[in-house]
Amino acid sequence: MTYTVRKMKDNDIAQVQYVAKVSWNATYEGIIPLSIQANFLKLAYSDEMMKRRLETSTIFVAEFDGKVAGFANYSPVSEDGKVELGAIYLIPDHQGKGAGTALLKKGIDELEGVREIFINVEKDNEIGKTFYDAKGFEFVSEFDDDFDGHILKTIRMVLQVK
Repeated sequence: MTYTVRKMKDNDIAQVQYVAKVSWNATYEGIIPLSIQANFLKLAYSDEMMKRRLETSTIFVAEFDGKVAGFANYSPVSEDGKVELGAIYLIPDHQGKGAGTALLKKGIDELEGVREIFINVEKDNEIGKTFYDAKGFEFVSEFDDDFDGHILKTIRMVLQVK
């Protein structure tokens, strides 16, 4: 499949919200209770929060057939070249088909001065861990994350950008 990767625009918000919900529900089924997922998605992906993200971070979308199939949300690059990949989510039907790789590559290519990309991934998220391992991310640390009263085992990883 060929994906078009570009910066997110205001009129992509509804599609990005849909991608977040579908990918979260599929990825975290049996890991995070559905009610906690719903609370998180309602807060983190509200219209207001999405507009704030567009102003304060860099979001790329991967389009297929004119529809958003996935997105990646990068923090601003720090003075020492560090960036946080806060989210990289794909509709399950598009996983393993190059969209995630294209979104990561776009960040590497377009974020000026980036030297290290950090990501936090839930320990039981096998799809995410496998993707990041395959892309060269390395283990940094593991910690407990209190996620709305539900304790998650979280792994921090880093990719050295050349």
